Amino acid sequence: MSEPAPHLLIIDDDERIRDLLRKFLIRNGFLVSVARDAAHARRLLVGLDFDLLVMDVMMPGESGVELTRAIRETHDTPILLLTARGETPDRIEGLEAGADDYLPKPFEPKELLLRINAILRRMPEPEPEPTQPKIVQMGPVRYDIERAELSRAGTPIRLTATEVQLMRIFAENLRQAVSRARLVEDLGRDGGQAQERAVDVQITRLRRKIESDPKQPRYLQTVRGEGYMLAPD
Repeated sequence: MSEPAPHLLIIDDDERIRDLLRKFLIRNGFLVSVARDAAHARRLLVGLDFDLLVMDVMMPGESGVELTRAIRETHDTPILLLTARGETPDRIEGLEAGADDYLPKPFEPKELLLRINAILRRMPEPEPEPTQPKIVQMGPVRYDIERAELSRAGTPIRLTATEVQLMRIFAENLRQAVSRARLVEDLGRDGGQAQERAVDVQITRLRRKIESDPKQPRYLQTVRGEGYMLAPD
């Protein structure tokens, strides 16, 4: 039996853009639902599970960044932000709110498709059968490599799709420095200083979930001139 098509939710107050994206993504094999604003999206999220949210930043009422921040309190569904504001601080704000990626407007539909597929590829595969877990211990924080689960003193900690991918990379290279350029490449993003800065933002967010004092990290360390390294107990 073939796998079900990924179910996407498009959130945009522009009806023309919603319709164009819906038709384009359906033609490319996705199931697609649409929401006209944040309030509409919230109602859909109560009753449906989505594989990825494609969300406009500039919406009347609750913005895409505000909705992203609220969703991250209860859901780890991947989020791709569409923004007409291409400045680096605006992109960083979206990433800090919990988005997995961003795409400045205007964009080519093919690039949107590539970004969506890259995010979905980063999602962990479901474990077919229970296996002996492999644990990375970082003080009271434990990371189960097989299940891609992070917990502190037994309490689960939600990880975004990007954070899961980062933990996988670090777990495969324990106590070895991984360069920012390699992290950008392994995350399926284009190179460049802007993307490396985006990785820095993701590392900062991940440290908040791992470290007792994120400003003086003990486990997810910066290796000067080389990159980042995960050094568990």
